[in-house]
Amino acid sequence: METCETVAAMRTLRRGWAGHGTGQASGRVALVPTMGALHAGHMALVAEARRRADRVVASIFVNPTQFGDPRDLETYPRTLDADRAMLEEAGVDALFLPPVAEMYPEGDETVVETVRLSGLFHGAVRPGHFRGVATVVCKLLNIVQPDVALFGEKDYQQLAVIRRMVRDLHLPVEIVGVPTLREADGLAMSSRNVRLDPEAREAALVLSRALDRAEALAAEGATVERMAEAIRATVAEEPRATLKGLDIVDAERFTPVVRHLTRRAGIMLSAEVGGVLLIDQREVGPEGPR
Repeated sequence: METCETVAAMRTLRRGWAGHGTGQASGRVALVPTMGALHAGHMALVAEARRRADRVVASIFVNPTQFGDPRDLETYPRTLDADRAMLEEAGVDALFLPPVAEMYPEGDETVVETVRLSGLFHGAVRPGHFRGVATVVCKLLNIVQPDVALFGEKDYQQLAVIRRMVRDLHLPVEIVGVPTLREADGLAMSSRNVRLDPEAREAALVLSRALDRAEALAAEGATVERMAEAIRATVAEEPRATLKGLDIVDAERFTPVVRHLTRRAGIMLSAEVGGVLLIDQREVGPEGPR
């Protein structure tokens, strides 16, 4: 696995794969963007990337522009040695590992924002977050120039933001969402989980319990209001969890759903548990869970 720490090095490697100057291109390239602290969920993205492409690039970059709270940025888990080992074992061809000054050089002032989507739902809870996500992902796509890029469906709104950005800016890349991977007890895998103490880790299961309850109600034909009430009530039963955001949106249009489900919908949930902001999601529909 080659490691590139500069934009120039990554572009040189990518040009070589494209066969520039040799006439021998080496097929499709996939990108798996990450912020490190890797776990099995990230490896599922890498595995899917290997199925869809001939070369796989993983990036590790803790993006400062998507953090609203400086303390959250400072405490974000960093496990670079373990991350390298996992990526190498998974057969990743290249690791893009830029420092902040490389991604945001002095004088950097350009941002990318999906104006409507970035301010909705989780974006209202975390102002500026999706602007930072869209900006850094746009940079990564321009640097690596992959044919396909893979993202987890757990970050439901993030995936919608990235798809809209790629569509609107006519970027020549396929965006693939990979289903959320969960622990045996149902907790969605997340790099933030390592910050949970044992009590908070147990309390965090309230997110998946709340979504399970809403999914069961959707299958029974319950109204969206009833599903939302059940989620709020379930989270309220856990004293160590504080509900931060709850939205039920049309899976395709990303607009709020009212009354009964007539199309597939995404349930987006965020809660603070033990001082750690966690998110989870579930896509449901009138025909049952996906």
